Amino acid sequence: MDLNSLNAKFKKVAGGASTVFNRAVQFTEEKLGTAEKTELDAHFENLMQRSDKTKYWSEILLKHTDTLLQPNPNLRMEDLLYEKLDKKKKDRTTQYEILGNSMVEAGNDFGPGTSYGNALVKCGQSQIQIGNAERDFVTSTVNNFLQPLSNFLEGDMKTILKEKKILETKRLDLDACKSRVRKAKSQSSTQQAESDLRVAQSEFDRQAEITKILLEGINSTHAHHLKCLNEFIEAQMTFFAQCQQYMSDLQKQLGSYPVGGGPSNNNTSSSSSSLPAPSNTYTPPSIEVTAPTPTEKRQAKALYDYDAADSSELSLLADELIMVYRVQGLDPDWLMAERGSQRGKVPVTYLKVLE
Repeated sequence: MDLNSLNAKFKKVAGGASTVFNRAVQFTEEKLGTAEKTELDAHFENLMQRSDKTKYWSEILLKHTDTLLQPNPNLRMEDLLYEKLDKKKKDRTTQYEILGNSMVEAGNDFGPGTSYGNALVKCGQSQIQIGNAERDFVTSTVNNFLQPLSNFLEGDMKTILKEKKILETKRLDLDACKSRVRKAKSQSSTQQAESDLRVAQSEFDRQAEITKILLEGINSTHAHHLKCLNEFIEAQMTFFAQCQQYMSDLQKQLGSYPVGGGPSNNNTSSSSSSLPAPSNTYTPPSIEVTAPTPTEKRQAKALYDYDAADSSELSLLADELIMVYRVQGLDPDWLMAERGSQRGKVPVTYLKVLE
């Protein structure tokens, strides 16, 4: 490397060090109140404040929505680690699914032909359905709400912060040049300071325009986030509606179970009879336990498939219609059913008796 190249390199390094020093001096004097500071116009200041608010609240919404979807902080950290390593997150079983599977296993162990066992199976199946719906809700929220917020913070917001930082350095350079013009003693130093000031002013104006364009883009960001918010609310509405439907269907199924292991007796009072029943409680049609006659037969719809355990029972196919009636001496958990010339008993829990 020749001497001229070394001199040029030295001057460049020295110039850079001088610029940093001048910025530091200007910043210190501003804090001490001994130096003037170029102020941005009110519109620009409003844009800056709005971008700061957008960053702050986007981070808060992202954090709290993530907590809503995954309350366990350890699992959130695990998901974050997988994300940083660019690996696929684990497919975890939801708490509803865990409870549902336990109920189904317990019901099968007690016997799906018993009232309690079958009720456990049906409750478990409903919990699993809710778990699946929750999984869909989480996926939709992550893709349509959390991901756009995260993309904004990692993309546009980082660009805005970078350009704002550059603008601040250009502003310090500008004010440092103004200060040097005021302090210049000789004509030559004044001319050099004024020349530096013109360059600094040009660079500041250019950077201010770039930053302003980016800040005004927050309008379109808010519009996009509003669309994402609507999609989040729609996903929540769908999830809650599915949960309500599953529970309503389950309540109707459980409403057909006899209480206390036998048919209800209108002449028997209990401590619970004084409690008002919920307005949406499903009340199944009552069938008196008396000797069968043709006029007492009711039509019923099979809710699920049922395989007969022996010749005294009747197999069922889901949604088929059969005729049912009570028989004296038959367990209250069962009804006698007829399909054409076929006849046999079936569990009450597999039927919906029609009016």
